[in-house]
Amino acid sequence: MTKRRDFLKITGAGLAIGGVLGPKAILASQRSKSKFISISLAEWSLHKELFGGQLGNLDFAKTAKEEFDIDAVEYVNQFFKDEDMNYIKEMKQRAEDNGVQSVLIMCDGEGRIGDPDAKARLKAVENHYKWVDAAVILGCHSIRVNAASEGDYDMQRQLAADGLAKLTEYGAKNKINIIVENHGGLSSNGKWLSSVIETVNNPMCGTLPDFGNFRISDTENYDRYEGVKELMPFAKGVSAKSHDFDEKGNETTIDFFKMMKIVMDAGYTGHVGIEYEGSRLSERDGIRATKKLLERVARKLAP
Repeated sequence: MTKRRDFLKITGAGLAIGGVLGPKAILASQRSKSKFISISLAEWSLHKELFGGQLGNLDFAKTAKEEFDIDAVEYVNQFFKDEDMNYIKEMKQRAEDNGVQSVLIMCDGEGRIGDPDAKARLKAVENHYKWVDAAVILGCHSIRVNAASEGDYDMQRQLAADGLAKLTEYGAKNKINIIVENHGGLSSNGKWLSSVIETVNNPMCGTLPDFGNFRISDTENYDRYEGVKELMPFAKGVSAKSHDFDEKGNETTIDFFKMMKIVMDAGYTGHVGIEYEGSRLSERDGIRATKKLLERVARKLAP
């Protein structure tokens, strides 16, 4: 298992382990002392600005870097769904021009990968091919999909696994992971979603644990901490969902210290994506508050 300090990117303490720092290393430590973990920004955090026309998708990477000092982004296909591959290439260039890494694409609205109808299920799988192709151009490592299905517990597991297995075959040919988020219905049941990934049994099919999406139905919620713990063995991304903050800067509904300890104890070394969905703070202030909290959590949990 990867030690926690491997998850922490650049801290004075981390750089000092094993020897005395030289001048260049000390300078690097001072410049980067606020970057304790690999933080990315999910585009949905700015969905009000994007839907409202105050921000364009092509300017998202630049905004992440200039406004929030975040150099990795997670796209949402809703904001460029009707664009061609030349547009995707322009997105790639904009990100590179600003020194921003493209991490993944969150994909919605392409049909149910676990649809009970075999033709509809295959169509949903094929609808995602273009997003795999876009991820290749952008330099992403994954596309995030949904495991929506219908039927009883076991039937939905088999149907979702069947669709995911087919899509993962296409993704693997292009070296793109297919990852599933807990996103409502049975997918918000950590045990169920884990069993789906185990059924697919392909190292390029994994999860994107979201701190907040554990509402199975109007009357049933899954334990968020247990759910993230169950999903972390398959995680190729993590979504740090946030809604509001108290006077101390803590998220009011999610214990980020407890949640990030679960993430770090799992040996995870990838990006943690900020996904602010609150309404009291503006989107930009919510992003800043989430980033500040994640950095404080990392300092607290550092060995």
